[in-house]
Amino acid sequence: MAQRNGSQGKTGATDRTRRGFLAAAGATGAAALAGCIGGGGGSGDSPGSILAFHAGSLAPPFSAAEPQFEEKTGIDVTREAKGSVGSTKKITEQGRRADVLGVSDFRLIRDMVLGEYGEWLIVFTTNAMSIQYREDSPGADEIGTDNWWDVLSRDDVTIGHSDPAVDPGGYRAVMAQQLGKEKFEGSRLYDESTYQAMRDNSTVPTGTETNLESQLKSGELDYVFYYQSISTSSDLPYVDLQPQVDLSKANDKYAEHYAKAQVETEDTTYVGAPIAYGMTVPSVARDPENGARWVEYMITEPGRQILRDKGLQPVETPAVNASGEGSVPDRVMQHAEAKETLGPLQLDA
Repeated sequence: MAQRNGSQGKTGATDRTRRGFLAAAGATGAAALAGCIGGGGGSGDSPGSILAFHAGSLAPPFSAAEPQFEEKTGIDVTREAKGSVGSTKKITEQGRRADVLGVSDFRLIRDMVLGEYGEWLIVFTTNAMSIQYREDSPGADEIGTDNWWDVLSRDDVTIGHSDPAVDPGGYRAVMAQQLGKEKFEGSRLYDESTYQAMRDNSTVPTGTETNLESQLKSGELDYVFYYQSISTSSDLPYVDLQPQVDLSKANDKYAEHYAKAQVETEDTTYVGAPIAYGMTVPSVARDPENGARWVEYMITEPGRQILRDKGLQPVETPAVNASGEGSVPDRVMQHAEAKETLGPLQLDA
C-alpha cells in the first residue's frame, strides 16, 4: 500500500473547501441508475459504440467503468488517453470526432470547445497535486510535508513532470512549485532561489503523467509531481502538499492565491485555479446519445464510486454551464445543476 509521508484560461468568484463544497456525496443509487441507463441508442438493432478522448489521469476510473458500462448498456467503448490539451486538440485542430471528451481542466472545454465544437460542459470531479518518489530516492528518508522543497532543491535530485503544452498535470506541477514562493496569509514556504533550484532540477520526460511512474521506478527520475489520485493508487511512497500549493481548495481565498501562478507555453498562458475536471459530448460526436449515456454513468452511482475508489473526489452536485443548459441531454441534466459559477470557478466563457 502506498505510504503517505506528511499531511496533506481564468477563474471566476464562496468560501468552501474541496473536501466540503467539492466533496463526494452520492446522489443516485445504483438501482435508479439501472433504470436510467439501459441498452438501446446507436442505430438499428445495435446498441452502438462510443469513442472517448480523455485525460491520462482519467484512465484509471474510465478503465474501471468501461466493462461495467458495456455490460449495463451493450455499448462498445473505445478510449484514447492523452494529456487533456492534446485530447482537446484532436477535436479542435485535427478534425477528429469523438462522442465524449473528458479533461482534467474544464477550462479547456470552456475556452477551446464551446461555440464551434460544443455547447455545454459538466464539472464532475476534482483532485490535488502531490509528489511521489522511491524508497531509495535521494533524501527519501528525510522528505516530508514540511521540508519537501529542501530535498527537491538539492543538486543530486531529478524531478519529473509532464509536458505543460499538452497536459494540465504538467502546468499544474510548475504552478505548485511557483506557489510555494508566493506569500499566502503573510508567509511563504520558500524563497526565489529555492524555487529556481527546483526548476533547474526539473525535466519534462513525457507528454502525459501516465508514463511518469515507470520512469520513477526505473531510476530515471527521483521525484515526480502529479495528481494525488495517481499517488494514492500506487505502491510507491508520496508526499501530500500544502493546500496553498496543491490546487485543491475551491474557495475564493485560495483561488485568488492560485491565480498568482502562470505558465506560458508556445501558444497559451495557463493561470492557476482550483483543480476541476470537465466532460462534454462534442457537437461533432458520431453518436451523441450514447456519448450522453457515458456522461450520465460517470456522474451517477456507480460511476461516482469508481471515481472515489481511484482517488478522485466527485463534485457534490455536478454543474453544467448555464449558457448551455438548453443543449444538455435530459439524461445528464436530471443529475446536474446549471450554474454560471461553481464557487470561484467561472463555467461560462
